[in-house]
Amino acid sequence: MNITQLFNEKRPRFSLEIFPPKKDQGGIDTIYSTLDGLKDLRPAFISCTYGAGGNPADSSTRDICRIVQENYHIPAIAHLTCVNSTREQIDEVLDSLAKAGVENILALRGDLRPGCEPQHDFEYACDLISYIKSRAPQFYVSAACYPEGHPDSPDTVSDILNLKHKVDCGAQHLISQLFFDNEDFYDFREKCAIAGINVPIEAGIMPVSSKSGILRMVSMCGASIPKKLARILNRYEEDPQALRDACIAYAIDQIVDLAANDVDGIHLYTMNKPETAKRIFSAVESLR
Repeated sequence: MNITQLFNEKRPRFSLEIFPPKKDQGGIDTIYSTLDGLKDLRPAFISCTYGAGGNPADSSTRDICRIVQENYHIPAIAHLTCVNSTREQIDEVLDSLAKAGVENILALRGDLRPGCEPQHDFEYACDLISYIKSRAPQFYVSAACYPEGHPDSPDTVSDILNLKHKVDCGAQHLISQLFFDNEDFYDFREKCAIAGINVPIEAGIMPVSSKSGILRMVSMCGASIPKKLARILNRYEEDPQALRDACIAYAIDQIVDLAANDVDGIHLYTMNKPETAKRIFSAVESLR
């Protein structure tokens, strides 16, 4: 199913991200408990991150996307990174996704794997997007965007121009990196419109579960912590339940405001925690 066809309605689409379980946590079979907890939320689609640090030999992402579609009848998007892969390895992944019936790909550069020399066939996500559209045009391709700018971009203008290049190369749908100040997203969306980026843009929302975890995350992706959220983290960091409740409320508040401002979609980073996703989706059920 072409994911972009989901965005023709006036109301925002709500989707979810999951990740492949680690082998020491029970392996791929444990994904069923996560999906059992998420299926009744009726997401527009579920995306699955690329397993094993971008190792092209790992098939967990493909297998999970197949399970999502065949067992749960929910459209799936397979994340695919390229910086650690050769052209031949990407060909193998594309062929295996096609055989599994997965039609949607989130094309990403990916992170370097510690101790591994990066490959050089694909330097950037736009290289992967162009290759997918030329070699396997049956795939529908999504891409990532960064409301506060990609950490490697020298400035906002360069970042928006690079994003426009992704779209020109064939990206049909964008999912944003996490952010905690909606004004950053609105400013980014306005810049995209000025640049002629006219594909659906979903807002990536991550419920915070721990202060140390989110500080580590934002240090890697370039997002910032606004004062309102910082006060919550500082006030409740020693009380896990209170912190979880407060941060779920914060995420709900973000989503309500985004929906009121005509966001195309909400992509919830579930961290494989169905109960958190349920609480959030329940609170915004009438907005969907």
